[in-house]
Amino acid sequence: MKDSGRKIELKGYDDIFTPDAATATGEQVRQIPTDQLFPFKDHPFKVTDDQAMQDTVESIKEYGVLVPAIARPRPDGGYELISGHRRQHACELAGITTMPVIVRNLDDDAATILMVDSNLQRENILPSERAFAFKMKLEAMKHQGNRADLTSSQLGTKLESKRADQIIAEQSGESRNQVQRYIRLTVLIPELLSMVDDRQMAFNPAVEISYLTKEQQQMLFQEIENCQATPSLSQAQRLKKFSQEGKLDEGVIMAVMSEEKKDIDKVTLPGETINKYFPKSYTPKQKQETIIKLLEQWQRKRQQSLER
Repeated sequence: MKDSGRKIELKGYDDIFTPDAATATGEQVRQIPTDQLFPFKDHPFKVTDDQAMQDTVESIKEYGVLVPAIARPRPDGGYELISGHRRQHACELAGITTMPVIVRNLDDDAATILMVDSNLQRENILPSERAFAFKMKLEAMKHQGNRADLTSSQLGTKLESKRADQIIAEQSGESRNQVQRYIRLTVLIPELLSMVDDRQMAFNPAVEISYLTKEQQQMLFQEIENCQATPSLSQAQRLKKFSQEGKLDEGVIMAVMSEEKKDIDKVTLPGETINKYFPKSYTPKQKQETIIKLLEQWQRKRQQSLER
């Protein structure tokens, strides 16, 4: 009788491909020293030393890099990474000096679009990463001749021809207006944008705040620090209105932020109601992150249904 439970050995990358192996599309996979690989200019996706990175390091130590990176030649020598920044960093942490790379000759716009598309497939993406990625891709598509009007309102405009932001929306699973809202986040000062990434400020109020001038945003950030509270959506909308009317100054910001938020901005659920939907092993932080993620998914679906 055959031993159906015998151990199956998973081969590493070097056991599967030779240094000059070809992919299914006929492209050559080359082993390139990691110190010859340089980050993509203005790369919007962060490479952090978190648990996911440590897991990648351990996987690379055991199996090697199973998915080749993509890069393009640099005029000054070496290669500019298009995808594979996390794999390169993991290789460096693992003490591995070379990694498999597919080298392509791409112009700036084609490289930008490929860089964004390859990274947007990741499971966990910060709002700031998605915002700058959408902006970079939209500008690249504009250079390639697609229509890309960055001035559209949140209500949208009716155009018969397909716009670049509509194409991005279809490819990313977002609505066109949601793509534009993400791009608005790129106008926020770094301090406020970090608060959005850290979930200290909600997405919709942050979009409204982006219409404030840099100076007004800085004043608002100082007031947020002072009162230890972020603006609700209704407060953010009023701050935006005052700014557009030329009436927003430090005093007005303090007055708006000192108002007691309406109960409609607050939802309280008993602990036993929340706990019955989660495994006992979940921490309060895991429950909060899951709830926020589900609400964001519901918000996107609702927005898409309203635009149909």
